[in-house]
Amino acid sequence: MRAAVLGHPIAHSLSPVLHRAAYEAAGLDWTYDAIDVDEPDLAGFLAGCGDEWGGLSLTMPLKVEAARLADFIEPQARLVGAINTLVPSGHGAYRQWVGANTDIHGIVAAIAEAGCSTAATGVVLGGGATATSAIAALGRLGVTRPVVAVRSRGRAGALLRAASKMGLSVRLVDLADEALPEAMIAADAVISTVPHAASEVFADAVAVTRGHIPGVLLDVVYSPPVSVLAAAWTEGGGRAVNGTRMLLHQAAEQFRLMTSREAPVAAMDSALGDVLHRS
Repeated sequence: MRAAVLGHPIAHSLSPVLHRAAYEAAGLDWTYDAIDVDEPDLAGFLAGCGDEWGGLSLTMPLKVEAARLADFIEPQARLVGAINTLVPSGHGAYRQWVGANTDIHGIVAAIAEAGCSTAATGVVLGGGATATSAIAALGRLGVTRPVVAVRSRGRAGALLRAASKMGLSVRLVDLADEALPEAMIAADAVISTVPHAASEVFADAVAVTRGHIPGVLLDVVYSPPVSVLAAAWTEGGGRAVNGTRMLLHQAAEQFRLMTSREAPVAAMDSALGDVLHRS
């Protein structure tokens, strides 16, 4: 069987490392490639996939377009409005694509690794597709009124509509809001989906807390491995999680959906660690 990650650009993707390690550990004769596909080409690519395909991973900028093209979307992924996984159902002329969002699972699992399995308060930095998955993850952890900090309120419409469908009441604030660092410091879980240059402005305010941060920070942007904000967060007493943990767990859930087997997470984690150590 074949599988692949699609996106544009795609050469940087670590998904092949994770999925190939999983196939080897599980004894599956599957292949997994990284294929450069942009939004205008996605429909044609899907139409050309035959019965040899077992599943597709999707990265930017395809997550919203893929949701539009999927024949069926799992309920929570439909609420979020973005998918990162397509799994075939049926064969030949009866073949359909089922869309899922494993980013939510990946975020929850990554935060749980740091000891946060439930949360009452949460903050999300950013307002894009990953931020929408982040508020869904906070909802799973128990947060009903997440704080979401964005650059432009005018571009947060899709996120707010998704939150409403999920029964979440978002408090939308500006990234430049002077009260935002205080909300972050007090939260059970903080998820940053913005570039490091946008998040590091909070580092000074966070670092001066000196051991008083109770919560977990997940920085989904994993290069460099430790962001300025993450370093300040740990200095302030909090627990910081690198985005590669989210990447690992979302890939493990993709493996389960594509193969109907539980993922060999330890083997995937080891392969990921080897690559990160070399880089």
